[in-house]
Amino acid sequence: MAKQGYTVAVVGATGAVGTEMLRVLRQRKFPVKRLRLFASAKSTGRRIAYNGSAHTVEALQGRAFEGVDVALFSAGATRSLEFGREAVKRGAVVVDNSSAFRMDRHVPLVVPEVNPHALKGHQGLIANPNCSTIVMLLALAPLHRVARVTRIRVATYQSVSGAGAQAIAQLYEETKRAVRQLKVSSTALEADAKLRGKLSGPLPAQIAFNVVPQVDAFLDNRYTKEEMKMVNETRKILEDPSIAVSATCVRVPVFLAHSEAVWVETERPVSVEQARELLSRAPGVRLIDEAAPGRYPMPVDAGGQDQVLVGRIRKDETVANGLALWVCGDNLRKGAATNAVQIAELLVKR
Repeated sequence: MAKQGYTVAVVGATGAVGTEMLRVLRQRKFPVKRLRLFASAKSTGRRIAYNGSAHTVEALQGRAFEGVDVALFSAGATRSLEFGREAVKRGAVVVDNSSAFRMDRHVPLVVPEVNPHALKGHQGLIANPNCSTIVMLLALAPLHRVARVTRIRVATYQSVSGAGAQAIAQLYEETKRAVRQLKVSSTALEADAKLRGKLSGPLPAQIAFNVVPQVDAFLDNRYTKEEMKMVNETRKILEDPSIAVSATCVRVPVFLAHSEAVWVETERPVSVEQARELLSRAPGVRLIDEAAPGRYPMPVDAGGQDQVLVGRIRKDETVANGLALWVCGDNLRKGAATNAVQIAELLVKR
């Protein structure tokens, strides 16, 4: 793909991740010679500024990918399944942010800091992992390289932006309404009993002043799709199907950046000091690990960053070779847009 500039298409350009993709392309100075923007029919004709020029959003159709070098997809699995392979047929390399192709054995699933070698021999389609998986594996891959990870237990605290712009609006509107209707007593803040029935949005329950232990749909095994994504994607990216992974994914009333509590077991022991040393020099990671108030990762600090923040590293006293740690990462940037652009950068380099 080596040349001076590229025709880049962003599919889903008006969504939360698509908007972030445009910002990241500009900030990282990706060599865009021509930009094509695609979105749903309701956004067709809309004008979006990029690098001082206005670009018109086009209708999504197969023949529109003629002449496109790189297509960054973030319009959902249905659109990716419909148009992804068609874009490849017309000469584009597709980096897809949906779940459509992640577990296809012919499609590499890539985190550039973790498994860039997986891009070798790609057939035009590359999958971007789930945001929660990316955030976790940036912290665990350095440990896996030296001691082999055998078991992971993880609880996520996922921001509403992971569910899209409507979920962001749901949290905002619910919070405004809840604050107006809260009654202060000497013992607690009691919400109006009618509040819950008035709230609605894409999330399965009220999110303001609440946590929702469901991200995506439930499966027959009683885990959600999001939880099983973390299981299956981790095994594929680390190239070890024997890794035991158990995840509980929770939506929390935070606008941006996911947090994760991770308990990891390794084949060989890793001390807290060794883990801190490994993570302090790991690409894509920033260590914030002091036993002091505020000196640990928080989503308010991770938002807007491409690095994943890691801290609260301590020995898991319940197992022989266990560590516990806390991780935060911007789900729209490193969890989606930045990872996709980094994959495109690797393709350009090669």
